[in-house]
Amino acid sequence: MMNTQEFLQNLAPHPDKGLVFEYDAGQRVAPGYHVTEVMSVSYASMDCGGQANAWRETVVQLMDPGPKDKPEFMPVKKFLSIYERVAASVAVEGEAEVRFEYGNPARPAVHYHVGRLEVEGDQLVVRLTPPGVTCKAADRARSAGCCGPAVEAGQELPVAARGCC
Repeated sequence: MMNTQEFLQNLAPHPDKGLVFEYDAGQRVAPGYHVTEVMSVSYASMDCGGQANAWRETVVQLMDPGPKDKPEFMPVKKFLSIYERVAASVAVEGEAEVRFEYGNPARPAVHYHVGRLEVEGDQLVVRLTPPGVTCKAADRARSAGCCGPAVEAGQELPVAARGCC
């Protein structure tokens, strides 16, 4: 997981590099893609253990290029200028996790996590990782004992923790 501020700080030293987004083990968003939306998203939920949760994310929506778009990757400085315009009008939070939403006619849109960034020649590659599902109540039981004593990874949850879900 990478927060918004950390992501932007990692981009800043590479203004002239092409920004490439890679997902699903080597698949790349096509050059000429568009940043169609930058969203500041707030979530409020209650997990299966009965605990309320709240968090924010910055979601950047990517769309494949149209037939008239040049097949070139967006320079980092253009992405940063888009983000700065948004941040001037929308309350984006630096500590919020940054996610990238991408899909196309052949695949549903997914909110990917940022795995890592790597420089490859004249490109800065953002390696996206797919989201997963977790049980917050069981996670708490493993780490802090919300539903019972803390449990090491790989051990069975206490009966009380199993009851949370």
